[in-house]
Amino acid sequence: MQSPMRSRTSYKTGLVSEFYARLYLRLHGFHIVASRYVTGRHTHRAEIDIIARRGNLLIFVEVKHRPSFENVSTAVTAAQAARLRRAAETYIMRTGWTGDSRFDMIGICGFRIYWIKNAI
Repeated sequence: MQSPMRSRTSYKTGLVSEFYARLYLRLHGFHIVASRYVTGRHTHRAEIDIIARRGNLLIFVEVKHRPSFENVSTAVTAAQAARLRRAAETYIMRTGWTGDSRFDMIGICGFRIYWIKNAI
């Protein structure tokens, strides 16, 4: 069966994948704090796809839509990971968050969702 996202542009596919990822996190008890959080130009401008909270845990989530899980697990480069970490640190500093935090990835592969905890 053909993936429902195959005929869309990559931008639209990303939006739909992020929607599924937010829904998936909500089903796992997370409250979505922010979507597409963008830091300022002094942090080399990074965008965090989803910031979610459950209790004392804040997660920063990078969403990737790929044809297979192998492509998801290698989708974030070292340079991108560094930018995302700086963006997360900026968010924590701006909000004064004192709880736990981590960086996860959610991969959308066709009709499957893979959640990689502590990915970065």
